[in-house]
Amino acid sequence: QVQLVESGGGLVQAGGSLRLSCAASGRTFSAHTMGWFRQAPGKEREFVAAVNWSDDSTYYADSVKGRFTISRDNAKNTGYLQMNSVKPEDTAVYYCAAAQRWRNYSTNRNEYPYWGQGTQVTVSS
Repeated sequence: QVQLVESGGGLVQAGGSLRLSCAASGRTFSAHTMGWFRQAPGKEREFVAAVNWSDDSTYYADSVKGRFTISRDNAKNTGYLQMNSVKPEDTAVYYCAAAQRWRNYSTNRNEYPYWGQGTQVTVSS
């Protein structure tokens, strides 16, 4: 079982930066692929980025590639999403998620059984 708590959301101007954190409980964090998803009002929750448990390889949605960076620190049981050059269309509630142990990344939110409560990111133009 993994419990996740996001932090770091807020209001930022377009072109600015923000770093989201995801603190995980439990002793198996390093064995879980971690992902970030987001949901804007009236839209489906969508994949943003993921980092594999096995080799720390990373994956990104095309809409954030080159601007966002996902990372993890297993010693701190914490994952991160560094958001640079943000745009108004990045406005959403951002959720971190963890897959079952030893499962590699997926863009499908149904492959992630563990979720945080979400943190709001608002980008002003």
